[in-house]
Amino acid sequence: MIIHTASEGMTLARKLENDSAAFYETLAKKYATDAESYLTFTRENKKNIAQIDRAYYGVITDALEGGYAFNLETDKYTIQTAISAKAKYADVLKQAAAMEARIIAYYTEAAEQSRALMADVPQTFLLVVKKRKTRQEKLQELLEKA
Repeated sequence: MIIHTASEGMTLARKLENDSAAFYETLAKKYATDAESYLTFTRENKKNIAQIDRAYYGVITDALEGGYAFNLETDKYTIQTAISAKAKYADVLKQAAAMEARIIAYYTEAAEQSRALMADVPQTFLLVVKKRKTRQEKLQELLEKA
């Protein structure tokens, strides 16, 4: 599916944040030794949603919403949140890193496409990218320990 409107872009951002938060909540329950890291990620996701919503609702107008802000293929940003019962911890961490890479790709492309129409939203998206890159580094550290 291709999304075009600002509302569709925000809906996808919320979905990525909520789905990845649920993934990290599952990891926190399954891998108690690193649970605090995963719960921190979940809390960050909730803050990301609030920050994105605040930026979006601060600039949105009917004229903008009626227009096109994006031309994004949602299938490129599908994330895998199901965890195989047979998966080793290292495999789950690799899955998390792949999920983060797709989410970063979404926010980066969405920021670029919406830059001309909504100044605050792309700026917020790029802040989320920065946080998620830090998260990728943490996941790499956990992978090296696993």
